[in-house]
Amino acid sequence: MKSNPKNNGVVLIVDDDPDAISMLNAALSEAQMTALVALSGEQALTIARRIRPDLILMDAMMPGMDGFEACQKIKSDTVIAHIPVVFMTGLSASEDMVKGFDSGGIDYVTKPIDLKALIARIRAHLVNSRIAVGARQALDTLGQNSLAVDATGNILWSTPNTHSLLASYGADQQWISTTLPIYIAPWLKAGAKEPLLIEDLSEPLLVKTMDKELAEERLLVIEPANKPREEDLLREKFELTPRESEVLTWISRGKTNQEIAMILDFSPRTVNKHLEQIFRKLGVENRTTAAAVSLKYLNQFS
Repeated sequence: MKSNPKNNGVVLIVDDDPDAISMLNAALSEAQMTALVALSGEQALTIARRIRPDLILMDAMMPGMDGFEACQKIKSDTVIAHIPVVFMTGLSASEDMVKGFDSGGIDYVTKPIDLKALIARIRAHLVNSRIAVGARQALDTLGQNSLAVDATGNILWSTPNTHSLLASYGADQQWISTTLPIYIAPWLKAGAKEPLLIEDLSEPLLVKTMDKELAEERLLVIEPANKPREEDLLREKFELTPRESEVLTWISRGKTNQEIAMILDFSPRTVNKHLEQIFRKLGVENRTTAAAVSLKYLNQFS
């Protein structure tokens, strides 16, 4: 029984050469993948935004918008930035390869293309891409409006819920790709000890960090600034003490007992004692379930 091609990946071929398109289409079909076609960089952007393929095979040299520029535009759009781009070109100079990677490409193959090797590389990239997308979808399911940035505030990726939240507050793609990094960069440089308040949209937003300061990729969370405090919501819902609600809040943010003890300035043993009471009041048996229960409730207020 043949598998469904859509389950094996949807690949967008971007090339102005009909012969190359025909050859690649045949190879992808043989590999049980679905092939889409764009004849220019402009078409590639339109199709990627509408259909969101699993991977893009991008010819580097095309009239008008070349592959390098098209890839840069894809990577600057938080909705489609996660799509891996593999360059195809007859150029083999090292500076051209570097240009491909600098523009956001994940791989680079030279023409004439070894089709068997290309299919193998596509499959490997699809596996890695699906793992990453799955992680982002999990963050959405848990109610986390998350995005990742580099040290200069440039957005590397964001979850669908994050993009929807920003759009609902009046942020267009231009604001997300240019204005938001201007706010984030100095805040990160200063240590990001306190949440970052952004007030130039329809309603104020808070940006918080969720990972260690030395990480090359910083994971951030965006939330409405005027929503009730998580600690207060959890304390009222589950009849917790103030300390218990603080511990549960940090558990829902993925912190370990050791990290919570450092944040709240008491011993890991005290954290464990609070956890015993939290588990009892929530009717759960472990911290993973406690985090899931609390996040499901807090998600109602996102």
